[in-house]
Amino acid sequence: MTSQEKKQLQIMACKVRMGIISSTHAAKCGHPGGSLSAADMFTYLYFAELNVDPRNPKWEDRDRFVLSKGHCAPGLYAALANRGFFPVEDLLTLRKVGSYLQGHPNMNSVPGVDMSTGSLGQGISCACGMALAARVQGKALRVYTLLGDGEIQEGEVWEACMFASHYKLDNLCVIIDNNGLQIDGNVEKVMSPYPIDAKLEAFGFHVRTIDGHDFDAIAAALDEAKTVKGKPSAIILKTVKGKGVSFMENVAGWHGVAPNDEQYEQAMAELKQQLAELEGM
Repeated sequence: MTSQEKKQLQIMACKVRMGIISSTHAAKCGHPGGSLSAADMFTYLYFAELNVDPRNPKWEDRDRFVLSKGHCAPGLYAALANRGFFPVEDLLTLRKVGSYLQGHPNMNSVPGVDMSTGSLGQGISCACGMALAARVQGKALRVYTLLGDGEIQEGEVWEACMFASHYKLDNLCVIIDNNGLQIDGNVEKVMSPYPIDAKLEAFGFHVRTIDGHDFDAIAAALDEAKTVKGKPSAIILKTVKGKGVSFMENVAGWHGVAPNDEQYEQAMAELKQQLAELEGM
């Protein structure tokens, strides 16, 4: 990608992070940590990768995205809003009574959401079904799903991986946000999923591990995945939980806690400074 394209993605990722902080602060609850760690991938998917149309969210031939770690809905919503699926101002209604932006994605109420998720482990199974259905229907669309590294402690995830490999779902790309932390602390201490790459390879996946905050690396990995034939692809993102907000970075406590007023001001000040620097480059 060109330096200008990369800069635009970095600017948008910053705006997505601002949406995450604004929405969770307004809701006084939510999951900012894992939303922030995946913000760069959300941004790349919706602004460079996915073949989707905000004017026609239910377009039958669109690519599909399933947020398997559904609690990170603030990140998905912020990307969808900035992409034009619904007004950015609506992010402030997150989790409020009567709002269509529930705490977890709802495909029946949110434009652009392809699957209702929240029960960890189920999203990847749905994505596998979508990928197989697309093949049966002769559609060229691709299916992407994003999981958390704590989520892959769920047995259903590995059943889905076995299914994906058995049916040679080369139109499926499984993305794992490996920020190393889950609600109870370090994933390695809670229930180690490592080595993630070797396990996926043993299940028959084409696997790449990258810096999940590097747009060049993200672009290269996703481009490579599209060339793989006869097997599903997996991309492991090495990320920082809470990325972009200094006091949230690498702190497990920010898994499911919203910033208070003072923390909101500090976080937004940091993100606005980052945005100003990027726009001034």
